[in-house]
Amino acid sequence: MNQIIKDSLDKSMSYQAYRDLMAKMVENESSTGDDKSQDMVEYTKLNEQRMKRWDKTLKVSDSTKEDLADIDTKQTWLVLAESWCGDAAHVIPVFNKLAELNENITFRVVLRDDNDALMNQFLTNGGKSIPKLIIIDDTTKKVINSFGPRPAEATKLVVDYKAKHGMITPEIKEELQQWYNKDKGQSVMSDLMNLLTVSV
Repeated sequence: MNQIIKDSLDKSMSYQAYRDLMAKMVENESSTGDDKSQDMVEYTKLNEQRMKRWDKTLKVSDSTKEDLADIDTKQTWLVLAESWCGDAAHVIPVFNKLAELNENITFRVVLRDDNDALMNQFLTNGGKSIPKLIIIDDTTKKVINSFGPRPAEATKLVVDYKAKHGMITPEIKEELQQWYNKDKGQSVMSDLMNLLTVSV
């Protein structure tokens, strides 16, 4: 497990490098990942706009800042993502914003389809759901916790819809996007901080 994480960290990129990669994908009418279909290209374009907006508008509450300041162990937040992933576009800018507020936290990004061994260690209900954040203690090299792909409230929204309709449809995807826009990253922050304060 440690070797898999180490290998993935060696291949990882900074948030800025990931944002640059997305911009390049949009420019080249392409997408990260194994599936380069037109749908994925369009999702990537959409997500580039979403991330640009969140980078500018995300606000961190004073209480979250205080909780973050309490993290005094050096840790790395490693997230699995792809440019086409709608959840990643809403959630990853939040991770980055939080990591920027504490110098003990290093934030890195890896692409899911290039890191299959890592993804297989952090499946959600047997599936390769992303984004998946892996929180690693830099001293012990142990995994403290993992988070994702969605905050609890968004997960419930999707699970309830699936139970009622039997599948994921464009309607629930649209509803989910609206939920993220309304929530403004606050649920990701509170869920993640709860996880971290329990772990520490």
